[in-house]
Order: sequence, then structure tokens, then C-alpha cells
Amino acid sequence: MDVRFLESFIEVAACGSMAEAARRLNLTPAAVAQQLRTIERELGHSLVARAGRTVRPTASGLAVLEKARQLIDDARALRVIAANDQPAGELRLGSTASGLTGFLPGVLTSLRRDYPRIELFVRPGSSADLHQEVSSGGIDAAVIVKPPFPISKEVDWLTLYEEPLVLIVPEAMEVASAEAVITATPFIRYDRNQWGGQVVDRYLRQNRLKVREWLELDALDSIAALVDRGLGVAVVPDWLPPWPEGLRLRKIPLAGAARRTIGVLSNRSSSRIAAIRAFVAACAGIAPASGNP
Repeated sequence: MDVRFLESFIEVAACGSMAEAARRLNLTPAAVAQQLRTIERELGHSLVARAGRTVRPTASGLAVLEKARQLIDDARALRVIAANDQPAGELRLGSTASGLTGFLPGVLTSLRRDYPRIELFVRPGSSADLHQEVSSGGIDAAVIVKPPFPISKEVDWLTLYEEPLVLIVPEAMEVASAEAVITATPFIRYDRNQWGGQVVDRYLRQNRLKVREWLELDALDSIAALVDRGLGVAVVPDWLPPWPEGLRLRKIPLAGAARRTIGVLSNRSSSRIAAIRAFVAACAGIAPASGNP
């Protein structure tokens, strides 16, 4: 049985859509359907069935789903063993949105050049969600904001760089005092459910700055775009470029402000430890010396 066909079955079961599974696997829906039919013929049972607009595992499909995942993991582990501890096989990564655009492309370029036998999968997400995924073994490593709590001994952490907080205002706005602008102008808040947003919130509370908040968002690009339109001001981490194109903004440093710490969290017990170490080393190799210039 071809393990790639099992991967198609698992992906269909996960997303509930033949078309979406095909997109994620870079296959055609017809190819995915054919792979499923092949597995079903070999096992002698239907594994999926349509339920309205979705595709769901049958009772037989649910019964074999976990074993299918184990078989795929075992097959990947064999590739790693056969590589004689050289970085190879699938490497499951995660990253925040700003990391995906500003930092990770350089890392992935380095990995692809130096370790062509590593197969990369990248999942975007919030720092909290990706932290949980690494801790549970769902992914191998992630570029995230440093957690606001002690890091478990079951995972490794490497600080990469720090992003100072800045006040962003429309380019034409006159600013005599950053504190006065923050308290007197409609304020767009970085979501306090995000670890980076909690850094901003601590800065405001420690400096006793009462803001005229009217909107709270978890997307830094969107916050910058709204400030550009004159809809308010915001305090955000000065994340690595690129920022959205065409924005006319001013970044005003905040004296004594906290910084958002960015690092790589990795699973130390994964069978893909050689590939993980290669990824961490690549991250360390291109990390900015001291945050965003």
C-alpha cells in the first residue's frame, strides 16, 4: 500500500473536502479520489462518504485513521534513519503571520539550499496555538513570540531577536508628545489575546496611559492600514519588513518601552531531531543582531 495514498485519506478526513485536500496536497481532486478508491479496494471497505457538501470518514474510515497516521509517521522515521542522521524527511513548522513574511523566507531559502532532502510543511497560526502544537508534537518547531510564562523543559527555546514597541501615526500628524497622542487620539489596540498584544497592554498599564480605544485587532498589517487611513493611532511591535506597501506612516520610538521577543520553539523528543537542529541553526544564522533596524 502506497503511504502517499494514506496521506490523501488523512487529509480528506481532516478538512472534510476532496477539493481542499487536493489543494493542500498539490494534486487534482480526481487524483485524490482515485487514490482513495485504490485504498478502499485494497481494504475491502469504504473509508469516506459524502454528507451534504462535506466528505466524512465512515465507521471503517474512523477505525483505520489513527493506524494510518502511525504508518505514515513510521515511514517518515525510516527515511530519517536511512539518511544516517543527516537532515532529511518531512519537517513540520509553524510561524506567526509577521514571521512568515519578514523572517521565515530567508530561513527556508537557506534550508532548501543546504538540505534538499528535507520536505517542508509550514502552518501559520498564533503564538499560543503554535506553542501548543509544538508541545504536543503536532509540529516540530515554530517561530513565535516568547510565551508570557516559563517554558516547559520538554521543549527548547532560542531567542532570535527583539522588536521594540513604536507608536504609529499618519505621516501628516503633528506629534509633540507620544503619550499625549496615545491618550488623546482614537486608539487601535493590538489584540490582548495575542502574546504581542499583551506586551503592548503592559506598556500602557505601566505608564498609566488611558486610551480612547475603539477597535481591537489581531492583525498587525490591518492595524497599520487603518492608521494610514487616519482612523486612529496604535502601539505595535516594530516587526521586520516588509510592511504593507503604499502606507504613509510615521514610527515614533517609545522611551523605555518593552519589546516583543521572537524566538524558535522546538520539540526535543521528535524523531526528526536532525532536521529540527538544521532549522534552528538556520534561524540563528540569519537572525537580526538587535531587532528591527
